[in-house]
Amino acid sequence: MRFLPVNSNTIMVELGGLAETLALLDSLNMAPILGIEELIPAARTLMVCFHPAKISIQQLAAEISSRDLQERSHTTGKSIEIPVHYNGDDLALVAEILGCTVQEVIQQHTENEYTVAFTGFAPGFAYMVSNTSQWNIPRRKTPRTRIPAGAVALAGEFSSIYPQVSPGGWQLIGITTERMWDLSRPSPALLQPGYRVNFRDVGRHPATISLPKTGATEINQPEIPDSNMALTPEASCHLEILSVGLLTLLQDLGRVGQAKSGISASGAMDKSALRSANRIVGNPSDYGCLEIVQGGFKAIAHGQMLGAITGAPCPIEIKTLSGEIFQVNTYQPIDLNDGDEIYLGVPVAGMRSYLSVRGGFTVPAILSSHSFDTLSNIGPAPLRMNDKLVVGETSHCAAISISETPAFDMPNKDEIVVLDILFGPRTDWFTQESIDLLSKQIWQVTPQSNRIGLRLNGECSLSRIKLQELPSEGTCMGAIQIPASGQPVLFLADHPLTGGYPVIASVADYHLDLAGQIPVNAKIRFNPISQFHEIQGSNDLL
Repeated sequence: MRFLPVNSNTIMVELGGLAETLALLDSLNMAPILGIEELIPAARTLMVCFHPAKISIQQLAAEISSRDLQERSHTTGKSIEIPVHYNGDDLALVAEILGCTVQEVIQQHTENEYTVAFTGFAPGFAYMVSNTSQWNIPRRKTPRTRIPAGAVALAGEFSSIYPQVSPGGWQLIGITTERMWDLSRPSPALLQPGYRVNFRDVGRHPATISLPKTGATEINQPEIPDSNMALTPEASCHLEILSVGLLTLLQDLGRVGQAKSGISASGAMDKSALRSANRIVGNPSDYGCLEIVQGGFKAIAHGQMLGAITGAPCPIEIKTLSGEIFQVNTYQPIDLNDGDEIYLGVPVAGMRSYLSVRGGFTVPAILSSHSFDTLSNIGPAPLRMNDKLVVGETSHCAAISISETPAFDMPNKDEIVVLDILFGPRTDWFTQESIDLLSKQIWQVTPQSNRIGLRLNGECSLSRIKLQELPSEGTCMGAIQIPASGQPVLFLADHPLTGGYPVIASVADYHLDLAGQIPVNAKIRFNPISQFHEIQGSNDLL
C-alpha cells in the first residue's frame, strides 16, 4: 500500500489494483477503524475520510497497513438483470479493438456476470467488473459532450450505464430503458456496490445512442421538479418570490454519507454564513436558507416573520405596504410584516448571500437534505418567480443572536485572494517547475466557474512528468485538479465524487468558505502550508 495526503482529514490509499481495493474496502466495512467517517473506493485507490480528533493520520495509515488483502469477505450481493438494445455508435469500434465480430462482443457482454465494484462520476453511475472478462477498452480521445441516459458503455476493465444525460468519454455499445437513478424508489440507485449484474440482449431498438445531431431519442432523462410552488398552502405564512436574480437555491449543510450512491455532500458554498443566518433568527444552525448569487433577489412577505441576510454584503431594501422604503444591514435581525417587500442588490464583495427566516422553510428534504446539487440535479428545485415558500412554525423560545459577524473579509474582483493549500495526492505527477508555479503564479477566476468548481487561468500551464491516464479516483471539496490543458480547476461544493485528472493539491478546510465567495475575474494566489510526502504506514507507529 501507498498512503498519500489529500487534506487534514482525508488520505488516499493506493493499491495494486481493483481486487486489492475491494478487499481493503471489505475489511474496513467488516471491522471498522474508530474515526473513519467515509470510504470512497475507485479503480486502484481508496479515499478515506476521518475525524482527526479521533485518530491521527499516522495511526490511521498504520492501522490500514495491517489489513490482510488476500481474501475478500463480502457476502454475495443482489442479482439484477439489465435488458440492453445493442445498437451503440461504438459497437463496431469495440469489436475492432477486440479483434472479433460485433455479435461476439454482444455474446461476451451478455454471458459474463458483472459485479458493481464502486460508484462515482454521477449518482447511480456504477463501475462494474467481470472476473471472467479480460477486456481493456480505451476511452475515446475526445469525450462526447452529451450522452443520453441509459447508454451502456465500456472503458478500461469496466462496464457501466449512464444514469442521466451527461458528457463522457466511454465507448457506447447499447442502451437500456431501465432507470439507474430514481428518487421515487426507497433506494434511488438501482445498482449498488456488491450487486451482481447480468445483461440481456433484447434486440435492436428505434432509439439509438448517437449524438443529438443524429436525431437520437434520449431515454430516462432526470427530471427536476417544476418548482417549489406546489408545496405551499395559500393560507400559510409564506414568502412569495418576485425575482430570483442570477440564481437562488435552497441550501443547508449538505447531505453526507451518500458516497455509496455516487453523491457528494453539496450544501452551502459559505457554510459559516449559513450558520450565522440561522443563529440570528434563532434556528438550529443546519436549517435550510436561500443562497442568492450576485443579488437581484426580491420577495414579498405574507404574514409576519423574522429574517436575516448574511454572507456577501449587499444593499438590502425593505418596502412596506404604505410605500415607505428603508435600508437594513446584513448580519442583523430583520422584522418583516405582512406585505413587506425585501430586495437584495448586487454585493459589493463576495458572491453569495444567505437569507434565513425564523422557523425555516417547510420544503421537503431530499435524501435528508434541503440542498440542491447542480451537478446531479438532486434536491429542491432552483427557485423561480411566483414560487411561494411556507415558513415553519416555532413552538419554542429560542434566543436570537445579535453578535454575528462575517468569518472573513469578503473577497472582491480587484484583489488577490490568498488560499492556503496542502500538496497531494498526485503532486509527484508534475514537474518541479509546475509545483513551484502553482504557488508563484497568479490565477484568475474565469466566467466558466460555478458551484462545481472555479476554473482558473494563468499565464503558464502546469506540466506533468507522468503522462499516462489516471484511473478514476475519489476527489474532495477544495481539490485542485489539473486537466489536460494544464489550467487548474478548484473543486467546490457540487464537485464530482470521482475524477480522472490528477489533483496536485487541496485548499485547507478553513479556507473553503472563502473560496466559495470568490467572484468571477478575481485573482487567486495559492500558499502552500505543507510539502508533499508520502504518509508512513508502518505498524511500528501503532
